[in-house]
Amino acid sequence: MADCARKFLLATVLALLCFSWTIAASDGPFIVAHKKAALTRLKSDIERISISIDIYNEGSATAYDVSLYDDNWSQDVFEIVAGNTSMSWERLDAGASLSHSFELEAKKKTVFYGAPAVITFRIPTKAALQEAFSTPILPLDILADRPPEKKFDWKLMAKYGSLISVISIVVLFVYLLASPSKSNAAKKKR
Repeated sequence: MADCARKFLLATVLALLCFSWTIAASDGPFIVAHKKAALTRLKSDIERISISIDIYNEGSATAYDVSLYDDNWSQDVFEIVAGNTSMSWERLDAGASLSHSFELEAKKKTVFYGAPAVITFRIPTKAALQEAFSTPILPLDILADRPPEKKFDWKLMAKYGSLISVISIVVLFVYLLASPSKSNAAKKKR
């Protein structure tokens, strides 16, 4: 009885796997987009935001008339410095990727919650445009008062580095003199 149930369970799992592979193989393009933002402080009152959007076609067919729209950047908070917030490509082959980037400059201090970018594309077998969304970005704390980062203090290293080196060498030398050698330890055991 247990053997029959085991065979039935195995056959069911194999049938589901075959069914899912069949459906996955017949799928068209599958668009995945990742949106990244990086803040760069130029002066105390100027901050640039570099936006990069990577688009991947993880499906098994080519996507045509691919368009990217990322128009959720408020005009009263941001000014476009380089690039465009929208872009179009003729096609995106299966397994291929595209990248688009642009730069913005912040006009005022705020915390900005960005929405995902919208990617539209066409599949030859369907009349309607397909839509995909990128990953949203984390909240951007623009022109925030950040405490200065404490990096490695090179002044202390220049002042006390040689002293620490000499003390370390002396301690190592004393340790080597005070510790018994392996040949003396082997002679004493006999």
